[in-house]
Amino acid sequence: MTLYLTADTHFGHHNIIAYCNRPYADVQQMQDGLVDRWNDVVRPQDEVWHLGDVAMGRLPETLQVVRRLHGRKHLVPGNHDRCWAGHSRAAEWTALYQDVGFTLLPSQTTLAFGPKTALVCHFPYRDPAVVQQRYGQDHPDDDGRWLLHGHVHDAWRQRRRMINVGVDVWDHRPVGLDRLLRLGDDQQNSEGNGGMLSA
Repeated sequence: MTLYLTADTHFGHHNIIAYCNRPYADVQQMQDGLVDRWNDVVRPQDEVWHLGDVAMGRLPETLQVVRRLHGRKHLVPGNHDRCWAGHSRAAEWTALYQDVGFTLLPSQTTLAFGPKTALVCHFPYRDPAVVQQRYGQDHPDDDGRWLLHGHVHDAWRQRRRMINVGVDVWDHRPVGLDRLLRLGDDQQNSEGNGGMLSA
C-alpha cells in the first residue's frame, strides 16, 4: 500500500481550466484526464488523502467522478467542499461525500509516518503579514511542523515548511508521500531548517 496526497481537483468547474491554465478543452476532458492520471499512479489498494476542493457545480452529478478513482479515499474538506465545517449546511452534504467513497477527516489533522508527523489542512499556514487574509480563521497557525496543504493552486509547490499537494503543481495527479518526504529533506539540506525525516 502506498500513500498519496492531492488537492484542488475541482471536478465540474469550467473556470478552473483557464484560471490554472489546465491543458483541457472542457470540463469533461478535464475530468477524464484527471481520472486517467490519478489511476495511472494509484492502485486500488493504495490510500489517497484529498486535501479539499474536490468538485463544484451540481454535486450529485459531479461527485460521481470520485467513484472512478482508484484507492481508499480520505477527504480533509476545503472551502469549496459543501461538507466543509465553514459551510452553513455542511451536515446536509456529508452523506453525499461519504456515498461516493470518501472517509471524512477533520479540517486540520495529523498525518503520521513512522515516528514523524505533519499537519494536514486544505489551507496553508496563516500569514501574519496579511491583515485580512481570506478564510484567515481557517488557516492554521504555524506550530513548527511541516504542513501538507492545497488551496493555492499553482502559486507555489513549496514555501518554507509548507508543501502544496494540489494537482496544478504535480502534473494533475496525486503525489506519493515518499516524494514529499524527499522534497522536504532537499529543502532542509539547502536551507538547514529541518527536513521532514530529520529529528
